[in-house]
Amino acid sequence: MRSILAIAGLVVVVGLGYLGFTFMGDSGQSDDSGRELSSIEEKLAVQGPMGDIALGDPNAPVTIYEYASLTCSHCGTFHREIYPELKSKYIDTGKVRFILRPFSFDGAATAAFMISRCAGDDRYYKFIDALFDTQNQWIRGEETMGALAGVAKQGGFTQESFNACLQRADILADLQAVFKQGAEEVGVNSTPTLFINGEMFSGVPVNDAGQPDFTVFEKILLKHLPES
Repeated sequence: MRSILAIAGLVVVVGLGYLGFTFMGDSGQSDDSGRELSSIEEKLAVQGPMGDIALGDPNAPVTIYEYASLTCSHCGTFHREIYPELKSKYIDTGKVRFILRPFSFDGAATAAFMISRCAGDDRYYKFIDALFDTQNQWIRGEETMGALAGVAKQGGFTQESFNACLQRADILADLQAVFKQGAEEVGVNSTPTLFINGEMFSGVPVNDAGQPDFTVFEKILLKHLPES
């Protein structure tokens, strides 16, 4: 446990809101559909040692990478207010392939991602959803790790398996590698940061009233769908 909380290399400034939309990268090779890939997409395609866990059709015309921290409040807002509609309208219908990559900025977020990985590929996103949904409950108190253990136990962990998971050097190495790749190769410096077919934006999409709004995000997404 102490080794997790002592991690100093997984630090990033939390995103402060929707900051815009900036294209990155020049043209590169083509994917299986013939669409020309940007150099940033080629860099994003490089996975960590344990590989990505993806949702959606692997041949979907749009791939979204999200770099997020489980203790980032803006990431929680995105997943509670924007992500459910993205999943139902675009991921589940085969239009979008979605990959969440961990970008932890504290020990609690690192531990939470480790637990999600230990849960198994088929339950990874279920744990991610549960941790974002209960974010205010497990990150606010003085006993954060005890509260996190409580969430894990609801998902089938015992105290012993919880403790054992947090000693997994392979998972920790994967988190560190993904963080390094995100920061050094594709320019992630805040969370959430999303790449839609290589195009990057940070924060939570909001409307003119400053409220999280899926339609704002959808307008960006539709630019990348062939039928739009």
